[in-house]
Amino acid sequence: MSRDKTDEIIIEMLKKDSRQSFVEIGQKIGLSESAVRRRVKNLTDGGIIKKFTIETGDNNATSAIILISVDSSTDTSKVSTKLSKLQGVYTVYEITGQYDIATVIRAPNITEINACIDALRKVPGVFDTNTVIILRTVS
Repeated sequence: MSRDKTDEIIIEMLKKDSRQSFVEIGQKIGLSESAVRRRVKNLTDGGIIKKFTIETGDNNATSAIILISVDSSTDTSKVSTKLSKLQGVYTVYEITGQYDIATVIRAPNITEINACIDALRKVPGVFDTNTVIILRTVS
């Protein structure tokens, strides 16, 4: 599916606030509610927009990025699937470079972050990890 500049604007508006109504978006960019609705449906049906989600405002949560090396005899996608099911795991990315997987974890405190890291390290196929604690989110 091809997308144009208007589609990109709609996507950016929804990223900033997915609670905006199609009427509000249309008013801001000069389209009717039905035109915005049709474009969002096409973006969703075409797989450009995969899901609508929320971000919580829990400012007390601690987050970390865990870079993971997978044993060469293990299927990386199977490890990724197992990691995605662990408590505290927010996102799992399969990546290129020195590491095979990057995960973002969130927990109320550093003790629970450590527990999550311990659980990650016990997943069969995980060979090595490198943890980075996130100090502050800018945007």
